[in-house]
Amino acid sequence: MNVERFEMERWQSQWENVVEYNLAESGVEPMSASDLAADDELRELWKARLGYNQGNGTVELRELISGLYPGAAVENVLVTHGTCEANYLCAWNLVEPGDEVVMMLPNYMQIHGLARGFGARVIPFHLCEEAQWAPDLDELRRVVSPRTKLIAVCNPNNPTGSVLTEAAMEEIVQAARRANAWLLADEGYQGAELSGQTTPSFWGRYGKTVVTNGLSKAYGLPGLRIGWVTGPADLINRLWAYKDYTTIAAATLSDLLARRALQPAMRQRILDRTRAILRRNYPVLEKWMASHGGACSVVPPVAGAIAYIRYRHNINSSQLMERLIKEQSLLIVPGDHFGMGHFIRLNYGVSADHLRTGLARLDQTLSSVPTEPAVVANTAP
Repeated sequence: MNVERFEMERWQSQWENVVEYNLAESGVEPMSASDLAADDELRELWKARLGYNQGNGTVELRELISGLYPGAAVENVLVTHGTCEANYLCAWNLVEPGDEVVMMLPNYMQIHGLARGFGARVIPFHLCEEAQWAPDLDELRRVVSPRTKLIAVCNPNNPTGSVLTEAAMEEIVQAARRANAWLLADEGYQGAELSGQTTPSFWGRYGKTVVTNGLSKAYGLPGLRIGWVTGPADLINRLWAYKDYTTIAAATLSDLLARRALQPAMRQRILDRTRAILRRNYPVLEKWMASHGGACSVVPPVAGAIAYIRYRHNINSSQLMERLIKEQSLLIVPGDHFGMGHFIRLNYGVSADHLRTGLARLDQTLSSVPTEPAVVANTAP
């Protein structure tokens, strides 16, 4: 199997630990182990035997996760090595050569690349900037057919930070039901809403729904590498067997700390922290946007620590980002990685000082680039 280059992840892996300022991440500034547990509790953790952890996740962890999804049980949950492995296992199991996969775009491009690598045809339906990044439901109805094997969505959305309405979610569910297709919902940013109102899950709306999530984005715990799949028990069993070929089991200490993080009181504290960071920092970004007049624009994100900014400067996004690395030691995600040239995805979940300095460095390079007289049209992949 040949897979195409995952441009965004290659970009970040190459540069994120080299640059001085990183505004390319998509979560809030990470927590520490001491934020999750007191010193005496941590000393107990360090006594844990570092053997192989339970392959599908400990029962306690799966119980905590299943409790987030009404009607789910431990048999409906598989713990994975981050949400990336959760998405990978789902695509690997569900997509065969010749299948059709309908995918929301723009989107985190993992499923896009995997489905094509597994021999499927990927057909987009688009979020519309002029409609506050709402989905084109007429396009969805046109492209979903009896040949559709899988519909893939990301809600809250990466890179736009938009959230689907209940009506749009129901339209997507009905499209999957008509085609008897699987519905895969990446919900990794659930809990990172600026308003504090948690984004509803697709779980429980349709029998062939699979939800992926994890502790990286809304929880600020990417270093634990804990994700999960919630789905029908028979599918979860199949995915567990596939996991025997990948990571086998989550790290023992990661499972322990994840159980700590998902205790109800701690989970609420973590999500409150995330939302507080976003509410504190977004005005910094708003002020920066206002200073650029019409040269930069953004649909205000509803959730996630990311803003998807359109700019009118006369430079391609990848070229701009290459200059930022060289001239400013600053990393930002170019819109090219989502098939949209004159956009950047910028993280505002870092410390406020880090954000201000990063934006100032971005200004230094943008100031040397002329703006175009009109907004450049999107280029879909």
